[in-house]
Amino acid sequence: MSKGERVMNTSQDGKVRFVAGTVTPVGTDRHPMPQPEPLLPADIRRISASIEISDYTTEGVNEAIQQRYWGCVDELMSQRANSITLAGFPIASQLGRPRVRELMEETTRRTGATADSHAEATVAALRHLGASRIAIASRWSEQLNNALVSYLNQADIEVLTITTAGQWARQAFSMSIEQGVKLAFQLGREAMRRAASAEALLLAGGAWRSLAAVPILEEDFGVPVVTNPIAQVWRLIAAGVAPPVTGWGRLLAGGGPQGRSRPV
Repeated sequence: MSKGERVMNTSQDGKVRFVAGTVTPVGTDRHPMPQPEPLLPADIRRISASIEISDYTTEGVNEAIQQRYWGCVDELMSQRANSITLAGFPIASQLGRPRVRELMEETTRRTGATADSHAEATVAALRHLGASRIAIASRWSEQLNNALVSYLNQADIEVLTITTAGQWARQAFSMSIEQGVKLAFQLGREAMRRAASAEALLLAGGAWRSLAAVPILEEDFGVPVVTNPIAQVWRLIAAGVAPPVTGWGRLLAGGGPQGRSRPV
């Protein structure tokens, strides 16, 4: 493994029937992750390797992918990964949808593992929910937001509104848990106030630990709420690898198109 890569194993060794690998933007030294809510059963092992991105600029993304992505893939495969997911919507947005899809295809060709990305999992999740007109709660800079909207437009998803808090990577990974959760609620509500006719709300990004906001915002606005990290978990549910999870929103519970669950 080359300098700068970081590897994390989130489960103890034991009887494992599936290994889910993730290529993350940064490692736990730059972005400590307290014990997350266990959305997957214990026999699904989650491992990760980091490309240690310098920033979410086009230059920073290209440098990290070109110099460290394949080293991360090799490390995950050495731990017998059954799937490999490229995390980070800003990374996919800067690469563009055609390049992301090509990268996933090449990853599968080289490894034989199922290759995915947070971005493509989110697109699939929104389609599963029957949502083609969405609101986005984003904390990223205007340039990143424009790239994100372009990515989703290429997947035939219309973005009715998108918020901003002007963040790049440094600001994103320096947030406290409390700041992130507060911002998820604040921007989620702002996005839905701007676009009350949206068929779903996307809380874009993983650094702000927005899972806690999902069921509450769904209850508040009556539409499904998706985050890219839970879209990755949903992929395993949809594939029959993991069971549905209740209490954390319609997507993880296995829900499909239902329209609004209550008037707003």
